[in-house]
Amino acid sequence: MNIREIQRLVKLVERSAISEIDIEEKGLKIRISKNSSHGQQTIVYAPPLSIGQPPIAAGEAAPSLPAEVPALPKVGIAEVKSPMVGTFYRSPAPDAEPYVRIGDHVEPGRVLCIIEAMKLMNEIEAEVAGTIVEILPESTQPVEFGQILFRIDTSR
Repeated sequence: MNIREIQRLVKLVERSAISEIDIEEKGLKIRISKNSSHGQQTIVYAPPLSIGQPPIAAGEAAPSLPAEVPALPKVGIAEVKSPMVGTFYRSPAPDAEPYVRIGDHVEPGRVLCIIEAMKLMNEIEAEVAGTIVEILPESTQPVEFGQILFRIDTSR
């Protein structure tokens, strides 16, 4: 399931009398819920349990994740974040040149990388003009929703 499909589901719930929907597909669990008293929606993503990890009992607190606080971006630095969970690829094929390298100037719409999610290849494009100053994940590395992929200096 890609981000567009999730967005379509959110819109479907908004326009319908459905107050809550749970979806599970290949280990991905999504819950979309309308809070009728506030008109808000909640989207919850629950990653599948690791092998050997016991399920969390009702009323039991979930184990806390390690606190990883990313550094605040500097002024003039735009962060490109992953719009989905998937596998990060710097190039269109293993033997091909990467889409971008550190020091490359990019314009809005230029493809920066591919994220493979659910056997679909999703091109991630620059939304700002600037110079690539940092590429955080390695090619073929798994990435999470919201994870910083690139930092672009927009002052150049």
